[in-house]
Amino acid sequence: MPPPIKVELFPHDPRWADEARTEALALANALGPDLLRVVHHVGSTAIPGIHAKPILDLMPVVSRLEALDGRKGALEALGYEWWGELGLPGRRYCTKADALTGRRVVQLHCYVEGSLEVVRHVAFRDYLRQHPEIAAAYDQEKARCRSLHPENSHDYSDCKHAWIQPVEAEALAWSRRKSKEG
Repeated sequence: MPPPIKVELFPHDPRWADEARTEALALANALGPDLLRVVHHVGSTAIPGIHAKPILDLMPVVSRLEALDGRKGALEALGYEWWGELGLPGRRYCTKADALTGRRVVQLHCYVEGSLEVVRHVAFRDYLRQHPEIAAAYDQEKARCRSLHPENSHDYSDCKHAWIQPVEAEALAWSRRKSKEG
């Protein structure tokens, strides 16, 4: 398991979207078009208007996890550290640190196409993007959890969980309604 890191929240930076696109292209080149279907930019860096740890959360969607497992070396060549499922069956988790500073800059949450985890993360992201008042409430919860756990990102994440769960349920219902309408 990667060690916890200090929780530093920064104002939203529009460059994060460009950095996510650049990293997604590098991933597509390393993994090949048959393996990689899409890379979603999720997490707080993907939500304008809220503070975030300056770490991109990217979600590559793959055809088969076994194929991704076979590309572990290609990810490591890009600078990623491979953590396997890390407690979540059906996921492959990788982290990438800046070569100069050692600070974590990207986290990959890799899932197979059709995974409910992909649906959940994308729905939450899109819901907060479309509901700025809820995104602002999330921003406040993040600040509260950071004040309680400034040195431990694992505890910080656990702290946010109780707030996130009911909002995720709302986001999934909202996403289903949108799918039926359009």
